[in-house]
Amino acid sequence: MSLYEASIRVKHECPYREISERHPDLTIREWPLSDCQVLEITAETTPTDALLDEIDRIGTVLHESADDDGYHVVTQSCLCSFEESVIDRFEAHNCLYQSPTIYRQGWEHYTVVAFDEADVRELLGDLRADRDIELLSKTSISEQQIPHSMLAPASQLFEEITDRQLAALQLALERGYYTQPRKTSLRELADQTAVARSTYEEHLRKAENKLLTNAGQYLRLVTATATGDPLEVEETRRTERAAD
Repeated sequence: MSLYEASIRVKHECPYREISERHPDLTIREWPLSDCQVLEITAETTPTDALLDEIDRIGTVLHESADDDGYHVVTQSCLCSFEESVIDRFEAHNCLYQSPTIYRQGWEHYTVVAFDEADVRELLGDLRADRDIELLSKTSISEQQIPHSMLAPASQLFEEITDRQLAALQLALERGYYTQPRKTSLRELADQTAVARSTYEEHLRKAENKLLTNAGQYLRLVTATATGDPLEVEETRRTERAAD
């Protein structure tokens, strides 16, 4: 089974794109988190006062430096809404988004991976219906070429898991609940918290379910081009070891 990687650039109304258009020597890289964005902004020249003012309005500055190599700043921002975003359209067409989004000279650059070439064509048609878009490249990739950057950001894996559910999951992991054989039981774990066993178990099961659901699309990517049924392969290995 082949996978397809497509690189596209898009123009639509977004504050980060507009900043890159006003400052053409600027490059903005954006990593979306569950409730904000982390931006890395670089420029080869000394930033103007106008640019510095715009960066201040973006959000909280986490790091800033300027030297002979240019200007570099990392910010955390909630400026750009992801409702009805381009990324939502990727998911609607079964295309997996690879961060970061890169903004340069008034364009937004995206990379996606799809399991079917038809999904890429349908995505491009959808985007062209209401915005400027250019397909920069589309290539078929093999299992061996799948980049490690395709792995899910932690924020996406743990999305919608509450603090109590995360705490239950972390305690179970640290106490050896998931080792074989298990080093602890649900009752012993609950005794280390301030909640009843049934309440602790509910927090843990919900965390497990959400984690597996969030990881599902990445699991599909990892196994998409694998040869053979992995369960059958493992059974064959056990049979061979028993015969030896």
